[in-house]
Amino acid sequence: MTAPVRVLVCDDQELIRTGFATIIDAQPDLEVVGECGDGRAAVDLARRLSPDIVVMDVRMPELDGIEATRRLAGAGVADPVKVLVVTTFNLDEYVYEALRAGASGFLLKDAPPAQLLHGIRTVATGAALLAPEVTRQLVGRYAARIRPARAAPGETALTPRELEVLRLIADGRSNSEIAAALVISQETVKTYVSRILTKLDLRDRVQAVVYAYRRGLVT
Repeated sequence: MTAPVRVLVCDDQELIRTGFATIIDAQPDLEVVGECGDGRAAVDLARRLSPDIVVMDVRMPELDGIEATRRLAGAGVADPVKVLVVTTFNLDEYVYEALRAGASGFLLKDAPPAQLLHGIRTVATGAALLAPEVTRQLVGRYAARIRPARAAPGETALTPRELEVLRLIADGRSNSEIAAALVISQETVKTYVSRILTKLDLRDRVQAVVYAYRRGLVT
């Protein structure tokens, strides 16, 4: 049998933390290995327990979720941990920075339990989770604050078709939606996505969205 996905839950609100842990532990393929209420404890526990994924709040005492995510999954981390940010979108102004810090995805705290479980399983497999219904709001809201960066010397150029796919990814489109928009198969879309990530040395779709906005490819 496959070992369950080991999850660390970090949220400063005990009621939410306990609720998440209860939902997760009720699943045969998931296991909560630890809980904590601040970012510093999340970093310490993650390094000690080596969970497969950390469910991370953003606004917390001691060390916020952004910095905790950066220390666990940011650029240069030798053994990065997958982080799923779960946040209150309407109140949280730092989610975009959390994605830049290395988070593999985000969900809203009022998402139904099934969506939380799907998010954990998706991120645990190595895929990114960008909720399509809020991607445009989330990234678009902060796009005006991002100074587009010039391409680095020697950076591999994308083909016109790859740029089309990248723009659609940044628009929050799923593979099936991209396939329909470009009138190609989903398998072809997957090939393009893989090629884009490889060419640009990006880890996942989250980083692809950030890249697109940083390069001014999406407005």
